[in-house]
Amino acid sequence: MFKVIAISRQFGSGGRTVGVQAAKRLNIPCYDQELIERVAKNSGFAKEYIESYSEYATHRGWLGRVIDGAARFEGMNNQDKIWVEQRKIILEISQSPCVIVGRCADYILRDRDDVLKVFVHADEKSRAERVVKIYGESAEKPEKRIRDKDKRRSAYYKNYTETEWGVASNYHIALDSGKLGIEQCVDILVALYNKNTKLTT
Repeated sequence: MFKVIAISRQFGSGGRTVGVQAAKRLNIPCYDQELIERVAKNSGFAKEYIESYSEYATHRGWLGRVIDGAARFEGMNNQDKIWVEQRKIILEISQSPCVIVGRCADYILRDRDDVLKVFVHADEKSRAERVVKIYGESAEKPEKRIRDKDKRRSAYYKNYTETEWGVASNYHIALDSGKLGIEQCVDILVALYNKNTKLTT
């Protein structure tokens, strides 16, 4: 029985929107900004600081100081401390039905059979159009913003999980929001979640 949906997503693919809408239809909470707020409250770091650094790698070698998820705070930088707090909160909130967007939740919850792991992606043109629509124009071309964001997310994921971000074998399903559209992606997740629940009750 699926209890949690963990969504990873390419920048501009609408993965967060898919998560929010799926959670609304399933009547379960969706954690994205809410997760950041909890991390900020528990860690003492500003919400804006966490938004900037909670999914983007700035260094390497952290895993060498970690054993089985327990970290020594000596020598840890701020990003490491955010990761530790973020991991703790994800483990807590995932005890109840919910949708979690990003923050390596798919990896953190990798050993659980009740987590539906999803990757939302789209072609660059679709994502560029969505980035401009959602975030507006900027001096930097949307295609470059997309590539830079994805590169940083991939590096962050690799840094903290030692696995590759976006690899199909890490997920139960990959959804192309550019071809399927946001609404159909939501329909698929809701159907999978509900079908699995019905089959196991």
